[in-house]
Parts: sequence; structure tokens; C-alpha cells
Amino acid sequence: MSSFIRHLLVWAALLQAPVQAAELLNVSYDVTREFYKEFNPAFVQYWKEKTGESVTINQSHGGSTKQARAVVDGLPADVITMNRSADIDILAQKAKLIPANWQSRLPNNSVPSASPTVFLVRKGNPKQIKDWDDLIRPGVAAVIPNPKTSGNGKYSYLGAWGYITQKGGDASKARQFVTQVFKHVPVLDTGGRGATTTFAQREIGDVLVTFENEAYLLQKELGEDKFELVYPSVTVLAENPVALVDKVVDRKGTRKLAQAYLEYHFSPAGQALAAKHYLRPQVAEVAQPSFKKLNTFTVKQVFGSWNEAENTHFSDGGIFDQIYQK
Repeated sequence: MSSFIRHLLVWAALLQAPVQAAELLNVSYDVTREFYKEFNPAFVQYWKEKTGESVTINQSHGGSTKQARAVVDGLPADVITMNRSADIDILAQKAKLIPANWQSRLPNNSVPSASPTVFLVRKGNPKQIKDWDDLIRPGVAAVIPNPKTSGNGKYSYLGAWGYITQKGGDASKARQFVTQVFKHVPVLDTGGRGATTTFAQREIGDVLVTFENEAYLLQKELGEDKFELVYPSVTVLAENPVALVDKVVDRKGTRKLAQAYLEYHFSPAGQALAAKHYLRPQVAEVAQPSFKKLNTFTVKQVFGSWNEAENTHFSDGGIFDQIYQK
């Protein structure tokens, strides 16, 4: 066989070989599983139609703080999609994986959606839980994930603290109140989905303190005849930022794809999918569920910044450690 024919056969084999699909790893928090089960195929189809390229999106879920630490420790995330900016900031601060100004690279400080912290109670609301004050009544057990490992838990803690300060109370009164709240928490799961399982399937507790989208999802999956949503008089708004992980995408050659994937979150299609999964869209006008108008505050408005809140409340030896150990 001549070398010319041999080369032709090699090229023919290469042309017939399946093209390896590009892959992305999205490291996300606990309660986005259902959202990304629909969002990822929508992006894959969009990208195929736009470029002709096939894409595989892999997911990793868990407590947000635990997930962020995994990326710092080497989990090769192309993108990270969290429920608070501090869990992305540590990629810049501790591992130099991204630039410090990562929030400036996408619209709305890189926050495509948000979800307020609400209460989910059992049908009929047998304990008549209506506001944060009710979480410390005798005989009431509240299910909240661990603020040390879960963004969901951090927001619940800060929501309770802000409830007091927004009403004019000082830090001392807020600390006393939050201390009482956590005396009524029977178990600390590591993430929001674990807390949901504890409340809904293990039937522990009278009220689940969680994100609005998780509460809606639980109602949808298990039936509105089993649970009711309760909106407190004032609550914290969880902002859900996204970022690409520069050192990973540059090493893997996936920057263009990862950037497009994140931008899709801010597109009308991405915003509509967020609304469908009861995440409140932040950058586009889309058909939305009947989201209730709420009196909300952000972490920045009440606590200065996530870094300040983290250092004061959730660092080793911080206020949460002090009140929970006691």
C-alpha cells in the first residue's frame, strides 16, 4: 500500500470518528438542581443552533459554602453559580482563581436572579406561624440548615437578625433573638436540600426556613395539600451571582463556551426559565409567576457587605459559633 493511500485512509478514519463534545462543569448550590435540569438542555440546544457544536454540561450540587471550598481545593469548575457573592469571592481571595472584580463582568453585578427567604409550614399552619417572632414560641421547631456550610442557612440567620434591626432593635437585641431562634432548631443539615428532606420526608419541625423557590418546588412536588407558604413581614433577599473560573477555563480552553453559558442566564430565555422555577428574574421583563410583593433587605443594606457579615457572624469563633455552642 502506497503512503498516499495510507494517508487517505487515516484522514477518512479521522473524519468518521465522533467529535468529542465540549464539556463544562457548573458547581452550584443545593437547591438549583431542578432549575439546571431544564436550563442546561436549553443552553445546549441554543449553542448547537448557534455554532453547530455539541456541549455537555455537568453539575455538582451541595451546600454553597462547602461547594465553594471544594473549588478552592481543586474541583475543576468552569463556572460557579452560587446564592451569595462571598462564596465566589473566596475563589479570588484564597486561590487566585478569578479576579477580585469578577462581579463587574456581567450585568447587574453578575446576579441574574434572586429569591427571598420565606417560611414553609404544614397544611393548615397548625402552629399559626406568621412571622419571625413565632419561631421562638414554646413548642415551635424550625428547620434551618447549618450557617457554617450553607448559604441558605446564612440567609436564614441574617434574615432573623435583620428582622430585629429593621424594626429598630440594636445588635444586642438581634443577638438575643437569633440565639433563641437556634435553640428551636432540632437539627443542622449541611445544605438547603438536606433541610428540605428533614422537614418534608422525615417530618421533623413545624416550619422550614428556606428560599422561596425551594418552598414553591416542594409544594409542586409533594402537593399543595400538604404545605403552605408564609411570607414574613420583612425578610432578606438572596442574590444569586454567577462567575466563570478563569484559571480553569483558560487551562481547559473553555472560556468562550463558559462565558456564553453565563450570558445565557441573563438572556430573555434564561430569565424566563428562572421565573418558571420561581427564581425572581433581575435583569429582564419576562412572564412571571404571581410573585408576592415583599418588604425585603439585602445583606449589603443591613450588614455592609458579605465580607463583613461573614467575618462577624460565621467565621470561626464568630457570633454564630458563640451562640450555638452555648
